[in-house]
Amino acid sequence: MTDHVADIDRRSQRERMLAGDLYIAADPELAEEGLRAARLTERYNATSADAPQERRRILEELLGGIGEEVEIRPPLYCDYGYQTRIGARSFVNFGLTAVDVGRITIGEDVLIGPNVQLLTATHPVEPGPRRAKFEAAEPITIADNVWLGGGVIVCPGVSIGENTVVGAGAVVVRDLPANVVAVGNPARTVRHL
Repeated sequence: MTDHVADIDRRSQRERMLAGDLYIAADPELAEEGLRAARLTERYNATSADAPQERRRILEELLGGIGEEVEIRPPLYCDYGYQTRIGARSFVNFGLTAVDVGRITIGEDVLIGPNVQLLTATHPVEPGPRRAKFEAAEPITIADNVWLGGGVIVCPGVSIGENTVVGAGAVVVRDLPANVVAVGNPARTVRHL
């Protein structure tokens, strides 16, 4: 723990977060960035279905990257927004929660069902650092043409291979290869495509 405390004095909490290292989540700079994302998602979630250009404009301001013909149905929730990138022609149904303290990369032609959670944040198991409000993150990568069924939870550090289908309610705690169907908690491959 002492090495981490000494290191904190040399880099900002934002720099530590972006590097995937332990950082203090309550840092004022990060709090301001989180507030920016909260304001943008609040505006996005209040938009009318009749205002696709306004929705697109807000998403372009919020997210780190968004491809052509992407549809994200509100509500949408995220920590920072700029850590999330979504490829062309992807569809996100109602209620995506993107805890994007680490990078979330969503490929092209991805289908994301309602109430999916993409969770990059990790916390120390040891009580002292956790009480001191340290956290870290591991990136999530979802390859092209993946389908995540409703209620899927993708945990920190997971990559899901191209064309893979993850059944509703699955909890993905390990990487999934390309071209499989995975279900359950923890998600396991039940079929090859």
